[in-house]
Amino acid sequence: MPRFLPFVVTGAMSLALLACAGQAPHEMAAPTVNAPAEEIVVSSQRADSAYAYGARKTNGLTRMEPAAPAYAAPPPPPMLAVPERRPWPPAYHDVGRDTFANKEENRFQIVREQPVSTFSIDVDTASYSFVRASLNQNVLPQPAAVRPEEMINYFPYNYAAPRSIVQPFTTHVAVFPSPWTAGRKIIRIGIRGYAVQRAARPRANLVFLIDTSGSMNEPNKLPLVKQSLSMLVDQLDPKDHVAIVTYAGSAGTALEPTPAREKHRILEAINRLGAGGSTAGAEGIRQAYALAAANMDPAGVNRVMLATDGDFNVGITNADELKGFVERERGKGIFLSVLGFGMGNYNDALMQALAQNGNGAAAYIDTIGEARKTLVEEANSTLFPIARDVKIQVEFNPAAVAEYRLVGYETRMLNREDFDNDRVDAGDVGSGQTVTALYEIVPVGGPRAIPDLRYGPAAKAPVIDAGEYGFVKIRYKAPKSDRSQLIATPINRAVEFARFENAPQDARFATGVAAFAELLRGGRYGGTFGYDDVLRIALAARGVDPFGYRGEFIQLVRAAKTAAAMQPL
Repeated sequence: MPRFLPFVVTGAMSLALLACAGQAPHEMAAPTVNAPAEEIVVSSQRADSAYAYGARKTNGLTRMEPAAPAYAAPPPPPMLAVPERRPWPPAYHDVGRDTFANKEENRFQIVREQPVSTFSIDVDTASYSFVRASLNQNVLPQPAAVRPEEMINYFPYNYAAPRSIVQPFTTHVAVFPSPWTAGRKIIRIGIRGYAVQRAARPRANLVFLIDTSGSMNEPNKLPLVKQSLSMLVDQLDPKDHVAIVTYAGSAGTALEPTPAREKHRILEAINRLGAGGSTAGAEGIRQAYALAAANMDPAGVNRVMLATDGDFNVGITNADELKGFVERERGKGIFLSVLGFGMGNYNDALMQALAQNGNGAAAYIDTIGEARKTLVEEANSTLFPIARDVKIQVEFNPAAVAEYRLVGYETRMLNREDFDNDRVDAGDVGSGQTVTALYEIVPVGGPRAIPDLRYGPAAKAPVIDAGEYGFVKIRYKAPKSDRSQLIATPINRAVEFARFENAPQDARFATGVAAFAELLRGGRYGGTFGYDDVLRIALAARGVDPFGYRGEFIQLVRAAKTAAAMQPL
């Protein structure tokens, strides 16, 4: 028996190895090494066996073992059916719930009855970005989303800069023919603020107030918020401070006030944010202001920066209550700026109200490129004001002007007496910013929009040498002052151009942008002026365009020609 032990052990090991490999004994492959000669003798098959038995002689020894099966092995069991791979259904996305304040378009005013026009400046750009986002989806924006002044002021203009902060504005006036109505004229009023050098800018005490509710769980919302604020952090000086408050179903502090030199801590806190839950926006605002007040810098800029889609649905949601709160906090020296994100449920009306009453600007971030423009290229303008409560008042000369209308600024109109009242709030101008306003006027004797009344006083004959069309006054406050100062300039024949093509290039481009905005919201006063006419003006007045903003505008005008009137559900 011992002499057969090696064969038994070898056979057992072979069977074990085959079992591990999932191979039957009879399926063993032939050895590749030189083996002793073998002879197989097949014996008769047993009636009760499925196998034939044979004798195998190896090295003179004979042993009985199963030969090949007498019939084919049964087929392997069928594999379980793999279910068809189907894509996940798209995430829920609101459509058609964007909210805008619907203000009636400014109408022509008769100079004899209303010779004075007063308004607050507006440096917001949210409307232009929202219009772009809509047209990039091949859909025309709803008319209420179009604010001409924000579209005009989206673009920087090459106005001469002031020489010192002592008088922080330069004023630029031009008069030229209207391109859409023969016999009428356009008055362009442009101002440019003093640009504070980076080394001289004040410290910034910033609180990022970030909406992390479930409605922000879309690629163009919270992920874009995190990218945008990370870019802003890179622009801060080491002496600046950043804190982060988040809100969803409730609000909480995600980062205590942290010096900007500890950039890694700030970025880590931003990158950890996720979206989910309802939207307790009012509580988030309250906590953000409390955190800003606790870290108040009397010599610096103290600002809450709200990043949201504006869909507040928990706690205080009434716009008037929220406006009252930020108004009171504004009086303490803490300002509010708004960065809007997303489309489908964007509450622009609330965002505008908060920004206007919080002494801040409202921007709409639809792309990473817009984030770069607002928070990198224009970071100084966004964060650091050079003047507060800036108001413009124009008095028209009834001897030269019969009618006028202000293009845009419907949400910024002020009463005549508000101009000299330093208690009345108005918009702020940031470092180096430009602001442009356009009036369309009907000269005396020109094509009137409002005919004379049958029983009213007769219109006076035009004065041939009426030297001035009007007079422009600008009031502003220094950033840390409560008393306003006055700048004034006449609108006279010295700044008039006989042909539209001879007007300043920036003035012509701004007029083209205004015409586009008018078309998008109905074109009440544009006559037969169309998109091709806008393209003609914009192409001729494009000028130097280092960042490509004007080239992009031209493409948007082309897109509007074929865009759908409503987004399909």
